[in-house]
Amino acid sequence: MGREYEPVKGKWYRDLEEDESFLVLSVDEDQELVELQHMDGDIEEIDLDAWSEMDVEPTEEPEGWSGSSDDEDDDEEWEEEDDEDDDWDDDDEDDEDEDEERDRDDY
Repeated sequence: MGREYEPVKGKWYRDLEEDESFLVLSVDEDQELVELQHMDGDIEEIDLDAWSEMDVEPTEEPEGWSGSSDDEDDDEEWEEEDDEDDDWDDDDEDDEDEDEERDRDDY
């Protein structure tokens, strides 16, 4: 019944019977296990026999997936804010140096 697509780590597949997409997280050929992550975040392990029984086809990463590029933009924005904080710390260190110089001049 199942189509013969091998599970590939990092690839998306669509279960045609369940009408659901999932991501293959890992394939352990020694233990004959495939680890899947469903759209709702649930992680499941199935054996290769169960995989071969599934009616799956390769598909694209779904829109709105939590690992999409939109999250990368948020990460870049967060890093920029961190850089601004670093500048603030540098100014603070300069103020401390000036205070130390004034203290030395008073002696």
